[in-house]
Amino acid sequence: MQPPFDSEFLAPVLFHRAYAGRAASGQPLILALERESGLVSHFKTCIVENDPDTPRYVERIVKFLLWSRGGWKLTVGGPASIANFLLRNYSRTGLRAFDVELMERVYDKSFEVVHCAAEAVPAANESGSALGGHLDGCRIGFDLGASDYKISAVREGEVVFSEEYPWQPQKQADPDYHWKHLNAGLRAAAEKLPRVDAIGGSSAGVIVDNEIKIASLFRSVPPDRFTNEVRGMFKRLAHEWRIPVKVVNDGDVTALAGAMSLGKNAILGIAMGSSEAAGFIDRSGRITGWLNELAFAPVDYSPKSGADEWSGDRGVGALYFSQQAVNRLLPASGIELSSAMGLPGRLKEVQRLMVEEDSRAERIFQTIGICLGYTIAHYAEFYDFDDVLLLGRVTSGKGGNVVASCARDVLQSRFPELADRITLNVPDEKSRRVGQAVAAASLPKLNP
Repeated sequence: MQPPFDSEFLAPVLFHRAYAGRAASGQPLILALERESGLVSHFKTCIVENDPDTPRYVERIVKFLLWSRGGWKLTVGGPASIANFLLRNYSRTGLRAFDVELMERVYDKSFEVVHCAAEAVPAANESGSALGGHLDGCRIGFDLGASDYKISAVREGEVVFSEEYPWQPQKQADPDYHWKHLNAGLRAAAEKLPRVDAIGGSSAGVIVDNEIKIASLFRSVPPDRFTNEVRGMFKRLAHEWRIPVKVVNDGDVTALAGAMSLGKNAILGIAMGSSEAAGFIDRSGRITGWLNELAFAPVDYSPKSGADEWSGDRGVGALYFSQQAVNRLLPASGIELSSAMGLPGRLKEVQRLMVEEDSRAERIFQTIGICLGYTIAHYAEFYDFDDVLLLGRVTSGKGGNVVASCARDVLQSRFPELADRITLNVPDEKSRRVGQAVAAASLPKLNP
């Protein structure tokens, strides 16, 4: 099945399966990524050193691992030529300088690529922790996106207030803009509660221990102001409100929302909004501490795929599973919109055309859905999940139903072994749009 408005789309899972067939008896390759506290993730495969597809196969896997697992040190257990190739690319002056720089910001360490024999690779060392699920007391939850932020007030597990507020955080150099908008929403929710016992939040970007390490929402903030005013913003929130505050990556909250609503574990949550966010709950009901920033992970291996404006890389998830995807497909669809219209407005217009049964709009969502079906199979190479939960603005309305239907069709026709195991879940309309804010409210434990 080829996406109607993306004839050049090259699904990584198909590329990988074709390559694996040739490399089954090749040399073993173990890639190990070390992150905080000595935690190490492994990925094992086989390669043929002189195969012309080997460089792309290995480099794209490393790129995926960096943004799914995270890490500051890459150990390459296999041929020295592969390690040297990756060292040239993943350096401050290499093709993946963007990825190197951001990993250094996340882990506060210089990025390293080291080589050893496959049998000498450091042992895997993973961990996990429980996330959220606390609904006692009076809580506020928020979800910060690139085009709007959502606020929910929850009293003893019952939602008493939910609202979405438009904003333009990526264009703002003054972090007071972000601070004032967030607090205005929190105060509006607080008015609906007799008191506020805790605040939980989700945000696009990398958040560690309530500190913002990387976030596209603040991309216009100067580095010195980011360090001094943005990085500790959520800790400031806890200090000024004098209550427990817990904020994590929006993708993990997406997965948490799925676990809470479905009563299941082994869930991959995908939020298709201003960008793509992803989160993962393992079979024990824990988060893994992985980055899960799949907006930067490759989902299209075509050399003609579009380039992301921030990273400069081609074929990454943000361009395929967000409102950016709709914008990317507009030229092929023939739908002409004003150049002054922002991405949220363009998505709304295409969704309006869907209501009017415009076939061009439908093919846009078919394209997104078909790409998603292949990508779910690709994600299954790196994550062990039984359920996928779809949330976010792109999944709203009739278009979202088309996306889910086409994704299911791809799994059933091309990957029946996965279709038998994996269930694609699309919540009701309200949960799609504000479910993350409600799940976020459950993050903090109340003070005893």
